[in-house]
Amino acid sequence: MTRDGLAPLAVAVSLGCMAGRYDYDRAALGELLADQPRYRLDQLWSGLYEHLAEPTAITGLPAALRARLDEVLPTSLTEVARQSTPGGETVKFLWHLEGGAQIESVLMLYRDRATVCVSTQAGCAMACGFCATGQAGFTRQLTVGEIVEQVILASRQARLADRRVSNVVFMGMGEPLANEEAVWGAVERLHSAVGLSARHLTISTVGLVPGIRKLGDRPLPVNLAVSLHAANDALRSELVPINRRYPLEVLMQACAEYLAKKNRRLSFEWALIDGVNDRQSDAVELSRLCRGLPLHAHVNLIPLNPTPGWPTKGTPLSRVHDFCHQLESLGVNATVRQNRGTDIEAACGQLAAGQPVTLGSTRR
Repeated sequence: MTRDGLAPLAVAVSLGCMAGRYDYDRAALGELLADQPRYRLDQLWSGLYEHLAEPTAITGLPAALRARLDEVLPTSLTEVARQSTPGGETVKFLWHLEGGAQIESVLMLYRDRATVCVSTQAGCAMACGFCATGQAGFTRQLTVGEIVEQVILASRQARLADRRVSNVVFMGMGEPLANEEAVWGAVERLHSAVGLSARHLTISTVGLVPGIRKLGDRPLPVNLAVSLHAANDALRSELVPINRRYPLEVLMQACAEYLAKKNRRLSFEWALIDGVNDRQSDAVELSRLCRGLPLHAHVNLIPLNPTPGWPTKGTPLSRVHDFCHQLESLGVNATVRQNRGTDIEAACGQLAAGQPVTLGSTRR
């Protein structure tokens, strides 16, 4: 069940969307197969989620049933374009949704595994100025099926490269906890049907405190990543406007409650902006926040990726490493994240689904 107690299929209808094949939960698929032997449901479920197959390719089903299912279980995502980095390690997909909205998702291939970064909304209402998605504005929520299908289709591509998707990060377009019910429905589906460990599922947020608290009451121990970017309210409210509603004291309390309930490592994402949040004073403030939690948070440092609507530059890589060393000297676990897909606008903060953004400015 998802939003307001409705099944994913009903949620898709409530959003004005035609239900796609991954919006159907097991019970709803069972109703579609009411005239079939009961084992057909197991064959269909396994074909869709374990074998990543189109209905027409589930050869254990009779040909007539395959054709019928292909008609009544349409895909939700239509591929518009894809871009790959020169070595093919990162692939960005542009998808068209029913109603005209577009989203992007990113597949990252590593030596022995693959990670998918999925979108949870078409656009975003959080208005973080340095993020291309925030610059483009909000269009609509995604359904459970639209989120899950991003993983399924990316997994097919990974399989062609002899990789298995083992990690999913909810860090694409949109604020996941502003669509928490559908995101959690997708988490449950990926965990139970696709077989992904909850510890390999990471949900990102800019700091929606009610969503963090609700996530803390959910049964699976997923990872939480908070896009922090500043450790004082004045600067963070400028960079991340939702901080005016949920200031740092309130946010840190919610993070502490989450850690106490889940006993899982919390990550802080920190996009380093040249001369804005990369000073020694910023490192000191951040270390105080981390040390104030019952379990120390891990800080992921990311040089700000370029977007058309944000003229400020990211911190040079040498100074990113200096900032990392400063944090470590203050007792903070920190890592400089390797940027993947910057050259195809597939890195953190760059996803805009081909939408134009407006040139803005920032106080230095």
